[in-house]
Amino acid sequence: MNKIVVVTDSTCDLLKEQIEENHIVVLPLHVSFSGENKDYLDGVDINSTELYKKVEETKSLPKTGALNVGELMTAFKKILDEGDSLIYTGIGNKLSSTFANAVLAKEELGSDKIALVDSKNLSTGIGLLVLKMCKLRDEGKSLEEIKDTVQKLADNVSTKFCIDRLDYLYKGGRCSGMTRLVAHTFSLHPIAKMIDGQLKVYKLPRGKYMKSIDLQVDEFMKDLPNIDMDHVFITHSGRIEGIENYVYEKLKPYVPEGHLHITEASCTISSHCGPKTLGILYIVNK
Repeated sequence: MNKIVVVTDSTCDLLKEQIEENHIVVLPLHVSFSGENKDYLDGVDINSTELYKKVEETKSLPKTGALNVGELMTAFKKILDEGDSLIYTGIGNKLSSTFANAVLAKEELGSDKIALVDSKNLSTGIGLLVLKMCKLRDEGKSLEEIKDTVQKLADNVSTKFCIDRLDYLYKGGRCSGMTRLVAHTFSLHPIAKMIDGQLKVYKLPRGKYMKSIDLQVDEFMKDLPNIDMDHVFITHSGRIEGIENYVYEKLKPYVPEGHLHITEASCTISSHCGPKTLGILYIVNK
């Protein structure tokens, strides 16, 4: 019997049990470090804790590598050979060449049993869309119905992260030297937001890191009447000092039991934003 397989990549940051329960296929992106002739698979060979140790040892940021066309073709073909259809979404098209490579892989395979959705997102911003795909699949929706519904939802995902320091964003070319200097000088703890498919500095609150955290909680409360409560994620990049539990307790009274999740970010978001980064991610019904 033909079934629809949901495929994503390691940047989705879903919990292991969510991946297993929904039979999601996760393809790992690549991580490498200067001075090392080795390629690590994100979430397989290395996690964010190990990544930070290597950054401290090498004094340089890692490079994250996209899934190439060959890897995607192999994964897609395996599913097609079993007689199934598939729908893929992963790291946003403006953040990585992975989605463009998925388009090429589909063209090479020449199959109408492959559907692709640009998440325009990263981390559990992707994960929210992946879980929505699974829900629609389980409701018996067709491949095209799932694709059309989820592609529209991509613009409704709220992805914001509080960042302790701008060092990683600066070294990765995602903020200017002046912004970094001002943030450091005036004790600013920025909030980054996905805007038009790109991660950008959204606000620069002055004061302690917890002020930025509380501001993000306040924005969640403003969105509360329109939030899709299927899933809400608190996603962090490690070395977070228990702040994820503080946020969980703040949100817990407003989210149905079992629908609020704490997850740790993959190496991709960790290499972009650095340690002690925390986000609240959800879909806003419009």
